[in-house]
Amino acid sequence: MCRLILASGDFAVADITAAALDMSCGRTADHDNPTKVHAHGWGAVWREPGQGLRAHTDVRPFADSLHASPLPDTKTDFLAVHTRNASLESQRGLGFTHPLTRDDGWYFMHNGYLPTAYQGLGLPASEFDSREYFDYLVPHGADGLDAAQALAKLDALPPGGNSGNAIAVHPGAAYLVHWSAPGVATPVFFAMQRLSLPGLEVIASEVVPGLAPAGQWEPLPAGTVSYFPFPKEA
Repeated sequence: MCRLILASGDFAVADITAAALDMSCGRTADHDNPTKVHAHGWGAVWREPGQGLRAHTDVRPFADSLHASPLPDTKTDFLAVHTRNASLESQRGLGFTHPLTRDDGWYFMHNGYLPTAYQGLGLPASEFDSREYFDYLVPHGADGLDAAQALAKLDALPPGGNSGNAIAVHPGAAYLVHWSAPGVATPVFFAMQRLSLPGLEVIASEVVPGLAPAGQWEPLPAGTVSYFPFPKEA
């Protein structure tokens, strides 16, 4: 399983990466899942002023490799970070590290396990659930994500998975999907938390006191899709 954080607005990249580091190392892990540390690689996607979207992935733990990434020198108004604990040992390595990418310009990060998503694509078997979920949720060539359609697709999945929490990003906007299967065994682990400050919105897998006191965070409603449009660049 994984930890997600998205920031949109006016922020220091160092503050958001510090929050992602706290979550990846288990420092803020106040939840109902035995997994506390997420050290099976990480990735990020962000807006580069005048250059569109950029992404970075690394198979090393976030704590060991953040310094070697472009993020410490980045200034941006949008950043999403994913730190990973692989559900299956066989699904480790660069090919399984998020954000997953596609040639139509979409980037995708997932926290959860949806082993039946392949059925929605008409495939004979699952090879990598997050990749199949990506293609199921966001049709190739789509220019956006319709919230009602996305949630209906998740509700239509055959039983067997736990969470569809995800961040989907393309050049025009980002979307954060917050959805868990009915009766999920670890509902607190799959909850999402929102921090709204003047000029800044943050959504994260956990309350991160290093960003703001716990009283300033609020639970993100379940079964929702949050939309973050990007300003058009000249």
